[in-house]
Amino acid sequence: MLNKYARAFFTRVLTPFAAFLIRRGVSPDTVTLLGTAGVIAGALVFYPRGELFWGTIVITLFVFSDLVDGNMARQLGRSSRWGAFLDSTLDRVADGAVFGGFALWYAGGGDDIVLCAVSIFCLTSGQVVSYTKARGESIGLPVAVNGLVERAERLVISLVAAGLAGLHKFGVPGIQYLLPVALWIVAVGSLVTLIQRVVTVRREAAEADAAAASENPGQTPGQSTAQPPGQNTAQNTAQNSETAS
Repeated sequence: MLNKYARAFFTRVLTPFAAFLIRRGVSPDTVTLLGTAGVIAGALVFYPRGELFWGTIVITLFVFSDLVDGNMARQLGRSSRWGAFLDSTLDRVADGAVFGGFALWYAGGGDDIVLCAVSIFCLTSGQVVSYTKARGESIGLPVAVNGLVERAERLVISLVAAGLAGLHKFGVPGIQYLLPVALWIVAVGSLVTLIQRVVTVRREAAEADAAAASENPGQTPGQSTAQPPGQNTAQNTAQNSETAS
């Protein structure tokens, strides 16, 4: 939901910075790797110690690399299957670090086993939501649904809440409850999104099987939807990071 508008805005804002990096000889893959490393460091160094505010500041500084590397690739005319694969894969690693950091905090100093479990659910459900779309597309289905809570929503809700909750250490009363509320929202929203995508894939698969059966009456239903080993459609191989959000 946020991706459509937020990406367009930040792409315009970050284009001059992307052009500056290109002039300095920095490659898009380098930006992707450094951005992911920064997010991981911010999440796993600060969050487990309860430094929610500073952890969020560090993560925010690096999370925009997800837009900068793609912008650089477009300016260079180097958009590639490898770049899309690397970007999408490292997005999953970064997301895991963020929610893993929350889980470590609540398992330790945060002392709340329920919120630790909710954080782990957010981590897992986010990965599965991404997988459902990627897997559906890999078997030739359009998966024509985005869902209630995609990657952009998961990160914005969680990071904004974590940053504000961290202000409790600076004397702001009651604000520490924002992160637990945000985690529950992300958990429920991710579950709804997962259901939306599973239902969509089931419907599209049934429609594809029915269409194949009508064209080839003697063929086993579902046989034509599977692609030969080692082959992908052009759509699947050209997916960008949004495909797995």
